[in-house]
Amino acid sequence: MAGQQSQSIQTLLEAEKEAAKVVQQARQYRVQRLKDARSEAAKEIEEYKKSKEAEFKAFEASHAGNTQAVQAAIDRETEVKQQEIREQYNSHKDTVVKKLLDRVVLVNPELHRNLSKVEA
Repeated sequence: MAGQQSQSIQTLLEAEKEAAKVVQQARQYRVQRLKDARSEAAKEIEEYKKSKEAEFKAFEASHAGNTQAVQAAIDRETEVKQQEIREQYNSHKDTVVKKLLDRVVLVNPELHRNLSKVEA
């Protein structure tokens, strides 16, 4: 009976060692799957980022011409408005200078309305 007990204990120990190996392999497999999943996710993220960057570059290139055309139109409009302002300046310059000189040179001396005349 002692031999049979010893043999069954030995069988149990071997089964326990085998179970420990299976558990260890399962842990390693799980760790490896997590690493693979992370690296695969990183690759997908990088591919997505590259595709979005390419899409943005294409969008930017297609709208770059529009920006230049808009800038040229704004420049033309600004030049037209500046020319109008110059024309108005030149047409009204003499009148404004004459009015300013008349106000400065032709002074009509009179007492201020708040000043009352003091009688002696």
